[in-house]
Amino acid sequence: MPKKIPMRRCVITHEQFPKKELLRIVRTPEGDVKVDVTGKMNGRGAYIKKDIEVMNLAKKNKALERALEVSIPEDFWIELENVLK
Repeated sequence: MPKKIPMRRCVITHEQFPKKELLRIVRTPEGDVKVDVTGKMNGRGAYIKKDIEVMNLAKKNKALERALEVSIPEDFWIELENVLK
């Protein structure tokens, strides 16, 4: 029997993808917002598609802020853009 691939939904586009194709953004218990490259960080996570356009949309419509229930500082968007490049 083939191994089950964990699927996750992008909080911006609402499309489902294999977990490996998405980027996990985490609100840590301290309230910081971080890019979780390992996928194992502690805290509330939200997945977004690895795409600059999706990131810009997330920034514009505040979908990521709603998903993580926290306001996101400007320097985080810069860090995220560097990760996506």
